[in-house]
Amino acid sequence: MVNVWSVFDIQLAVYALALVVIGLLMAFTNSSDAPLAAGSLLTRAFMWLAIGLVIFTISAAVDYRWSRTFSWLLYLVNLGLLVLTIAIGSGLGGVSRWVNILGLQFQFSEVAKVLMAVVLATWIANHQARITSLWTIAGAALLAGPPLALILIQPDLGTSLVIGAILFGSLFISGASLRWMGAGILMILAFIPIAWTEILKPYQKERLIAFLNPSADPKDSGYQLLQSQIAVSSGGAFGRGLTNGTTGQDYLPVSSTDFVFSRVGEELGFLGGVVVLILFTLLIWRVLVIGWRSRDPFGLAFAGGMAGLLLFQMLVNVGMVLGVMPITGIPLPFITHGGASLISLALGLGILESIAMRQGRPGG
Repeated sequence: MVNVWSVFDIQLAVYALALVVIGLLMAFTNSSDAPLAAGSLLTRAFMWLAIGLVIFTISAAVDYRWSRTFSWLLYLVNLGLLVLTIAIGSGLGGVSRWVNILGLQFQFSEVAKVLMAVVLATWIANHQARITSLWTIAGAALLAGPPLALILIQPDLGTSLVIGAILFGSLFISGASLRWMGAGILMILAFIPIAWTEILKPYQKERLIAFLNPSADPKDSGYQLLQSQIAVSSGGAFGRGLTNGTTGQDYLPVSSTDFVFSRVGEELGFLGGVVVLILFTLLIWRVLVIGWRSRDPFGLAFAGGMAGLLLFQMLVNVGMVLGVMPITGIPLPFITHGGASLISLALGLGILESIAMRQGRPGG
């Protein structure tokens, strides 16, 4: 029997780990007063990293075809976790996004992303012979609908958009009809006026339009964006150095989460930001390479979903920090502080490693 670990995709792991290291640096600079104190951002980041490494190793070791076999069970578990979040979740301002587990806050909508990538990849693989059919595309969209709606109810607009990106990435890379996918996108665009008036909360509307003219309300809806732009521009070419940032540290309330890239720009400079973007480009390319090399349509579709997730979150997060995209609260993968995000990414990358190590190998 061939040792599958001998074909472990080192590049995928190295690019992801490099981004995690940058995330740890940001956790350090956001807890510089007492970085090793119990409960600090840095100590919690190391704890989540340890858990993530275990999950990554297990998911890589287990044959990915088991996830395909139990995809419907995963789908039901996914829906159950999202319903549980709405029922007992907590958050500020009536938001229900986090569930408290053993004193730690966990966001199940983050895990929902990867679980949906598995479910959608299974559906597409089972209907690969009719991938250009309208019904195959519509079926995938119907599967994504309930989780997306439950996430919107929390409400979490950003994560619901990521589910859409996963759906698009899975279908696109698998060869779905661009005509029918384009028609679906047009239907979604036609739905925007209804969503704007009937679904979105007032604060969500303010955040979405603040990027058009943040100076119109510099002390409220435009405050974070203005401070973010000041932080990025003050970093110059090489940055002020770790823990030396002032704008991000003192005036940007969410510099460890949604606007962490502002701290990257201020403390690591333009060069640091470019390094982050290059690492994301290399990682996404490696994800796609694993998909293209896979002889299993599930592997191709899953890689497309993960690539869609990473690309969309990176573009939207960096874009909103720079003021060229609406503020939607989408985290920057591996770098934004958050245990659920890191664990879900570890699970997804572990499945990709399992695909890479077993690609086209009959009998495993």
